[in-house]
Amino acid sequence: MQKDLVFKALSDQTRRLMLDELSERKEQTLYELTARLIMRHGVAISRQALAKHIDLLEQAGLVSSEKRGKYRMLVFNDEPLRAAMDRWLK
Repeated sequence: MQKDLVFKALSDQTRRLMLDELSERKEQTLYELTARLIMRHGVAISRQALAKHIDLLEQAGLVSSEKRGKYRMLVFNDEPLRAAMDRWLK
């Protein structure tokens, strides 16, 4: 089930771009991630759409979020990717 969520999360181009950005800088605020998606990739996305993508990434275990003061920090977790790939790479 968890691996299915990982592959579902990876099936969308915007979520893959989000993971690309988070893999470069393991922790970012929601605002920083949005700015990087717009400036580096030309992705125009609403806050609601971004929240839905983040929810799916969190369900898959690829991203966790925590409230720090007034900011929501997003943290990248590559373990679910490694677990999914270990099946074929080992």
